Amino acid sequence: MTIPHSLDGFDVRAAVARMLDQPGLWWQALGLFVEHFSAWEQAWQASIGDDAQECRKVHAVGSAAANVGAVRLASSAAAVEQGLRERLAGRAAEELEAARRQLQADFRQSWQAAADAWRADTPGPGGHA
Repeated sequence: MTIPHSLDGFDVRAAVARMLDQPGLWWQALGLFVEHFSAWEQAWQASIGDDAQECRKVHAVGSAAANVGAVRLASSAAAVEQGLRERLAGRAAEELEAARRQLQADFRQSWQAAADAWRADTPGPGGHA
């Protein structure tokens, strides 16, 4: 197993440090992120229109992103979550659509970078190792 020291869009060093400086633990978390969130974008898109449900989905991906060090994704998820919380509180959520577009782009980039790294080093279907 070759654990990457860097990954586009990720602060690997900080994520490994949060995981007791154990790169293997971060690598396992990254694999879980790839597997668990493979269909997240479709589920998120389907939740748009139900602010509470969307907020839960965005919070989940943002928390997972922060855990594995996907800093841009965590930040854009936080922006969408804040906008949704504003709307749930009855206030205007300016910039929510722009934040959603950024979240979509950041999710696609982060998930793909993680998936490519994980699959390149994972034996079996979809992997090359």
